[in-house]
Amino acid sequence: MKKILKISSGMILGILIISACSSQVIDESSASDTGMMGSGGMMGNGGRMRFHMATIPDEYAGLESLIPSDGDSIERGQIVFTTHCASCHGDGGMGDGPAGVALDPSPAPIAHTSQMMGDNYLFWRISEGGAAFETAMISFKDILSEQERWDVINYIRALGSNQVEPQRQFGGTINDPELQATQQAEMLSAAVEQGVISQEEADFFADIHPTIDEFMENNRDSLDNTERPMMESGLETMVAQGIITEEEADRFVDIHDRLLVAGLME
Repeated sequence: MKKILKISSGMILGILIISACSSQVIDESSASDTGMMGSGGMMGNGGRMRFHMATIPDEYAGLESLIPSDGDSIERGQIVFTTHCASCHGDGGMGDGPAGVALDPSPAPIAHTSQMMGDNYLFWRISEGGAAFETAMISFKDILSEQERWDVINYIRALGSNQVEPQRQFGGTINDPELQATQQAEMLSAAVEQGVISQEEADFFADIHPTIDEFMENNRDSLDNTERPMMESGLETMVAQGIITEEEADRFVDIHDRLLVAGLME
């Protein structure tokens, strides 16, 4: 398979730059994967590509969580999320909290996208905030302890897998596969209308997406994302296991990149 996945360590269908956010600061996020259109405005191509080309710093590149995703951790993470994140990202972590309504780019639907991101990527974004991208997103490394950061990651992932019900405090939708499918269909339809991809390519992308999405979510912990994007490792593993072919993997990435560059994938 061609080595063309050079986007970011958390890339999956236009992965967002994930961040926790608090009600008193401006949040930053990039693009959604399955949700595609997100809940707010679109980033310019330059900004979006700048996020997607991000490389995890060495100090975070090899990190793996040592905090088990059990009930105690998720309960602690819920408190962290409600205190620091829900006002922007919404109670359900879908990027539609009241403090994030006017933000451009809109807050990330992190409940879903966190399913396909590695521990190191998530911990980096929460720890360092938007400094690397010159945004107003604050760094949480001096606000939250390491355990609190791992706990909130566990909680966000529990939200995305519908393992827990969100706390109803700020408002916002819950992780909804049907809504995500609708948004994906709208994005692909717009891409065809604009001539970015053909209808046949849109159909292929829609057909293969659930297979890749499910594999990445179920195998996140076993994929190598220390020195390369987790998606690259995931696709190579899928090819090696005969789940998809090299041609399908390469074609998927090609369509993905065109959607991203066109500014249709958020």
